[in-house]
Amino acid sequence: MKWLVLIHVLSAIIGVGPTFFGHVLVRNNQTLEQLRHSMKLARLLDFFPKIGGSIAVISGILLISLNNYGSYKQMWILGSLILYVLIQILVIGFVAPAQKRVRQWVFDAKNLSKIELPQEQRVNLSRANTMLYAASVMGLVLFVFMIIKPN
Repeated sequence: MKWLVLIHVLSAIIGVGPTFFGHVLVRNNQTLEQLRHSMKLARLLDFFPKIGGSIAVISGILLISLNNYGSYKQMWILGSLILYVLIQILVIGFVAPAQKRVRQWVFDAKNLSKIELPQEQRVNLSRANTMLYAASVMGLVLFVFMIIKPN
């Protein structure tokens, strides 16, 4: 059981962790060259939430079913599940499309010589950054729920 807890905790940290760096990487006050580099790094970080998050959910369900946590009616379990789903919806449904629009413009061959983002892309970048801050706050609350397990 200790191994399952270890797998769950590590996968949760690895799965949610990159969310805390997303808004640092795609910040608004960068040159286009810096933004291109940051977006390449952000794409590499996208791998971790997909794998780590999936393992965290599976191991979490196993922990609940194998232990005496009662049911999904406990506040910290239900809250953790809801927060995790909300983070996924926010990142996959809103952040990723906004970043994709910026990424497409930034890496388009005809824009490689430009020195500044157009207003539309700055709005997309700002929107993605704001949503990443929201996901980070939800991630913090998620970890608080899992650590203190409020009833």
